[in-house]
Amino acid sequence: MKVSTKWLNEYVPTIAEIEPTALSNKIELTAVEVDRVVRLQDGLKKIVVGHVLAMEMHPDSDHLHVCKVDVGESEPLQIVCGAPNIAVGQKVIVALKNSRIAGNIKIKKGKMRGVVSEGMICSLQEIGFADSVVPQKYADGIYVLPTDAVPGEPVYEYLGMDDTVLDLDLTPNRADLMSMRGVAHEVAAIYGKEVSFPAVDLHEDKEKAADMITVASEDDLAPAYMMRIIKDVKVQESPMWLQKRLWNMGIRPINNVVDVTNYILMDYGQPLHAFDYEQLGSQQILVRRANEAEKFTTLDGKERTLHANDIVVTNGTKPIALAGVMGGLDSEVTATTATVALEAAVFNPHMIRKTSRREDLHTDAAVRFERGINVEVVAAALDAAAAMIAQLGQGRVLAGTVGQDHTDKQPTDVEISRQHINDVLGTELSDSEVGAIFERLGFTYQVTDGNFTVAVPKRRWDISIAADLVEEVARLYGYDQLPTTLPVSEATPGHYTYEQRMIRNANAVLEAAGLTQAVSYSLTSAEKAQRFTFDTGLTTQVQLPLNSERTTARMNLVSGLLDDLAYNVARKNNDVALYEQGRVFFRDEGQDRPREIEHIAGAMTGLFRANSWHAAKQPVDFYLAKGIVEHLLAKLGIKEDVVYQASQAYPEMHPGRTATISVAGELVGFVGEVHPNITKEYRLKKTYVFELDLDKIIAAPKSAEVYQPVPKYPAVTRDIALLVSEEVTNAMIIDTIKRNGGAYLESVNLFDVYQGENIKLGFKSMAYQLTYRSQTSTLVEDEVNQAFDKVVNSLQTELNATIR
Repeated sequence: MKVSTKWLNEYVPTIAEIEPTALSNKIELTAVEVDRVVRLQDGLKKIVVGHVLAMEMHPDSDHLHVCKVDVGESEPLQIVCGAPNIAVGQKVIVALKNSRIAGNIKIKKGKMRGVVSEGMICSLQEIGFADSVVPQKYADGIYVLPTDAVPGEPVYEYLGMDDTVLDLDLTPNRADLMSMRGVAHEVAAIYGKEVSFPAVDLHEDKEKAADMITVASEDDLAPAYMMRIIKDVKVQESPMWLQKRLWNMGIRPINNVVDVTNYILMDYGQPLHAFDYEQLGSQQILVRRANEAEKFTTLDGKERTLHANDIVVTNGTKPIALAGVMGGLDSEVTATTATVALEAAVFNPHMIRKTSRREDLHTDAAVRFERGINVEVVAAALDAAAAMIAQLGQGRVLAGTVGQDHTDKQPTDVEISRQHINDVLGTELSDSEVGAIFERLGFTYQVTDGNFTVAVPKRRWDISIAADLVEEVARLYGYDQLPTTLPVSEATPGHYTYEQRMIRNANAVLEAAGLTQAVSYSLTSAEKAQRFTFDTGLTTQVQLPLNSERTTARMNLVSGLLDDLAYNVARKNNDVALYEQGRVFFRDEGQDRPREIEHIAGAMTGLFRANSWHAAKQPVDFYLAKGIVEHLLAKLGIKEDVVYQASQAYPEMHPGRTATISVAGELVGFVGEVHPNITKEYRLKKTYVFELDLDKIIAAPKSAEVYQPVPKYPAVTRDIALLVSEEVTNAMIIDTIKRNGGAYLESVNLFDVYQGENIKLGFKSMAYQLTYRSQTSTLVEDEVNQAFDKVVNSLQTELNATIR
């Protein structure tokens, strides 16, 4: 919410005497945060009013003009201008030589295609206005000032650039501050001032509005819906004072009718809508639920398919507005409009919120209806708008308001005791001090023996219970004045649980291995949620998703990591290794809430290590990914009963380069290459992933780390090369060697695999190095030979291996 300090001063006199930064600090300490304090003229220099006296085409250009401009000096300046709407007689914005415009750009005297230019004729954007607030008429050209602007005078006051604007960052509960009058009440309470609002000067014609229109609505849709009719309106540009008010509040001026509705919205916080009466198509207004799949075109030109829970304003048959959100294109006010039907209403906030989110129409009106509006001022805002439209458009307001207002305007009574306030805040306030704070807030009250009954006006609909009043007292008394006490309790040492330590250890291991942590959305699409799963369960749908890509709770981490890889690769980061630790969600049949399971996953593509002078490049492959998983499991204490089994059970994974991972016979995850069809979808090259169930790993039996002293006795090695069938795996060979290797076998290492020339088809050659060592003595040749011969015999008999 943007707050004009000049406008605020009209409602709370003497506020102009307070420095804007001091006012901002006070609001932040008492009410809500202030994002920034802005005055558009700050940083600008030597920007004045100019009067275009003469103009001719540039001799060397078909779009540049050479202008003579009076800037209040003894002689007019020669300025070259390329704006398409420049014309003789205009009052324009001129940046003199050595001036500063937006972006701290300095304007110097120079030449444009050989012609001297002694300054610059500016658009609003060039002096700091946002594109979104510049009137459409001047969006692509210079801005034309009012005819009474005096050449040579600074432009800041003419354009409202001398006004300081506070940008409030409102919390959802303080929707009462979404209007200038709401902010005025707040600032008056903070400083102990009185608010003063001008009276509405409404003159009604003898002709009755009820003769031209009828209104009907249901209370559950619109507890208040009222209309006024203004005839003989001349639609034109708004006066300069109104345009300045609007663009300082971040709103683009359009015409005097629409601008008045926006002005009242900012002033009262009451959304209004103006219809072209002649385009309504009937004399009846009916507020109803939309028909399912009913079509309607909104003011932005988009045809929308409505739902049965949408509220629409109709002419009795067809919709003319999406209630509380946006008007219809067919009934908008245009330059030919002569009769305006003006609407003020209170719509069902829950239905407005759902419509606004589904249609992605977060208009100023919708936001206010969602959060709540002051029902006390609905009729007053309608009267004020009608009077202003009649005044600015030379029209006449027909007698009477048509419609209904069944809203409850009675104050909300809240009971609280002085003792309770002091107990919560730690203060020693008296009845008179508490009462003074309620009076500053504009709340009436009765007090008996320290017990208050406070009548809270409807403009503060956020207050309904005693705790709300405690907060009001605290913030106006001053949070910085509340006494400070330290809690008295026994100190207890904090520590991580076993599960938390294991999770943190897993993260540390993967980071040490060279992977970078990623954090992905827990919500994804239904299709991505069901990929890469190795557990059973149903999907969990979100009732109110943010968008179509965030509808389902994830059931794997790999899909999110692939999104992250694709994001990086699309930005030329081709070598990426990421991991993520988080929860996945599986829902059981008949359950609303899913099971939450801790998983950890990794995804890698490109090079794991770049080429350097001392090491060759290392591309990511299956064995690298598998090695990282082995390292992770070993560091977590799982060294035994780990089995990797080739698998084709995952359609998203490469059928020949994927393995399941089991610990003590229980499936805990998988590792392998992503299927080429999936990598093509993500526009990735070869990508390798793994995903593990951390909960199962944490629960699995662990092998304790046992310190081993540095060996005292030397090792003895033996190499063996085998010719085996392709069906024999490395795991089978190592298992056979370890079972028959004897007590002194320390390690087995595969160092060569060969298939090709001199090897029969269907066979492969595999070479291993066996290391023997005794912890108590030096091994002799016979001991090693006996153990090695036993290994050779077992390989020949059990695996039908041929020793080469």
